[in-house]
Amino acid sequence: MLLVCDVGNTETTIGLAESDEIVAHWRVITSVPRTPHEFALLLRALLDLEGTALARVTGAAIGSVVPSVTAPLAEGVEIAFGVQAVIVDARSPLPITLDVDEPMTVGADRIINTLAASRRYHRDCIVVDLGTATTYDCITQDGVFFGGVIAPGVLTSLDTLTRRTSKLPATELLAPQAVIGRRTEECIRSGVVFGAVDAITGIVSRIRGEWPTGRDPLVIGTGGLASMLAPFCPTLELVDADLTLRGLSLAHQLLSDRPAN
Repeated sequence: MLLVCDVGNTETTIGLAESDEIVAHWRVITSVPRTPHEFALLLRALLDLEGTALARVTGAAIGSVVPSVTAPLAEGVEIAFGVQAVIVDARSPLPITLDVDEPMTVGADRIINTLAASRRYHRDCIVVDLGTATTYDCITQDGVFFGGVIAPGVLTSLDTLTRRTSKLPATELLAPQAVIGRRTEECIRSGVVFGAVDAITGIVSRIRGEWPTGRDPLVIGTGGLASMLAPFCPTLELVDADLTLRGLSLAHQLLSDRPAN
């Protein structure tokens, strides 16, 4: 069984992968400072809650966009399970080509998502990851990553709107019942959700207009908000909430099977 950790700017998603399936996952706040021993305690507690024996974890993979978390988390994994985590980033010798001007600046999450999409669906893909930022990443079926778009995330937009306006209340993000809101909270939800939906539709349309292969890419939604937005957004042809964790599992397999130099 493989422990996979996707460290995002807001949340860290931790999962257990077995035979290409994610059998359990949890979300924790990234910004809480933790020492390696605190990470070890946290990881052991999560597995204990799931009723999974620690000895079943035989490997680990970490993808992180928060460098200050990467090292203590990796050390915590080694303390908890006695395995050395594989760190997946732009330097990893994975079977995708980063055909961009500055390949070393491509975030680990974008690499992992597009690796998983091209290998899992065997098509040209646009991966729309709805996290702290909303990213649109473009990869061909033969594994050429040629760029994408980075936009403010849905919750980031909501938080900025309510914090920077004196009379708009903090509002929980729920699926709106209608476009026209009759209360202030409903108006905010409608604006944020349908604004995000129309942004996805518009940006994907522009990306398709520049697509270099002549093939029609599959549009995959992932991230915490993909399932909520999908019913309002036909542009998201498929939702794969575990895409990043699956990508980490795949990357671990590919890197572990690679012969040593």
